[in-house]
Amino acid sequence: MTSVHGTRKRRTKADGRGITARGAHRGELLHAMLRIRRFEERCVELYSAAKIRGFVHLYIGEEAVAVGVTHTLTAEDAVVSTYREHGHALARGLPAEAIMAEMYGKATGCSGGRGGSMHLFDASRRFYGGNAIVAGGLPLAAGLALGDHMCGRFRVTCCFFGDGAYAEGEFHETANLAALWGLPLLFVCENNLYAMGTALRRHEAQTDLALRAASYGMAAWAVDGMDVEAVERATGRAVESIRGGGGPHFLEMRTYRFRAHSMYDPDRYRDKGEIERWKTRDPIERLTDRMREDAELVDDELAEIEHRVTEEIDAAVAEAERAPEEPVESLLQHVTSARTEVT
Repeated sequence: MTSVHGTRKRRTKADGRGITARGAHRGELLHAMLRIRRFEERCVELYSAAKIRGFVHLYIGEEAVAVGVTHTLTAEDAVVSTYREHGHALARGLPAEAIMAEMYGKATGCSGGRGGSMHLFDASRRFYGGNAIVAGGLPLAAGLALGDHMCGRFRVTCCFFGDGAYAEGEFHETANLAALWGLPLLFVCENNLYAMGTALRRHEAQTDLALRAASYGMAAWAVDGMDVEAVERATGRAVESIRGGGGPHFLEMRTYRFRAHSMYDPDRYRDKGEIERWKTRDPIERLTDRMREDAELVDDELAEIEHRVTEEIDAAVAEAERAPEEPVESLLQHVTSARTEVT
């Protein structure tokens, strides 16, 4: 099967010496994480300038999860996300231009400008939301996985959700049916320790989420969600088992968001020292340091990656600025309603 990320190109160092396949792959992971980080930092600037409106939930700090997971999937696999999905969408392969236009609410956005930050969607890349309802994507993921299972397709459906969604009934109903029917479903719980402003220890009696998920009879384990290579290894192991008929798997990604829950959130429920301690485990810095130690990255290469990312984001913003608004005449397209005659 073809990777969703296409053919990987071999890079060379500035001095002309080739680098290892591991070094090249690490470079791809670093580029993907930096792309998400810089995209969202630009979104903060645009939001502050009132170019982007509505709810915006940033993924800064959690990039290792989106990148590590999606790099194990193929173009035929499906991804279901949450309202904090910019990172998932970018890692899945949605063009930055289409996402930025959607953030602007423009007609050229990936959801036609109608969804905004929380409803990114691209069926051609099997990216099914973006879902503003907490845990709302879980039953949809089960349906996608059930369809593949019934048709005998060797596909995996990957569903991202947070620790807050874990407490919802939709998770437990979906987990039970997925295990009962042996569905090819990968549960990826992004445990960032807070359900909006409520700490995990305050809403879950059992804070080892992987242990609790295992009670449904599925393979489940916890992963260091701040280490992109650890995420990729764990996901690869799970996906391989699912494709081999191993049924659903659950991965608890222990991660942390460096920013508040949303742009409207004053973030008064977390100790500032806790945030700073987690920042010392920044997934981008960890991979960068590792590559430097292994002589797989030099300053010129890092600067080149940053330059390419900046150029892409600049182009996406410029395109979003130029893009047309949706015409008023089209507002009733893609809208379904039921009329009831009152007598």
